Amino acid sequence: MKYWFILLLSSFVCAEDSFITQYEYGEMLYRNPRGIGCIHCHGRHGEGTVIATYVEEGKKIVLKGPDIRQIGIEKLKKSLVRRYRVMPTYFLTDSEIRALHYYLTSKEE
Repeated sequence: MKYWFILLLSSFVCAEDSFITQYEYGEMLYRNPRGIGCIHCHGRHGEGTVIATYVEEGKKIVLKGPDIRQIGIEKLKKSLVRRYRVMPTYFLTDSEIRALHYYLTSKEE
């Protein structure tokens, strides 16, 4: 009996320690990373969306978040830590960035 308990306990210890998939974790981060979610400017799946339109010096200006579905992971990392006039700076870990990248480049839905 004692050995069965040890065997059962070890199977739980060796089991995956996450209750959500990498895709689900990336989607959570995409929707609400820490502050405003990527979804507001880059669209539901990273396809890009219009953020605002305004008129400046008689010309209509369209501010649009770019399509980020095919972005490379290194470019994504740089984008998340670089200061932009419009995009907020995020303080994500490498594993969070990998999950976010996985979500953006996956075909799951």
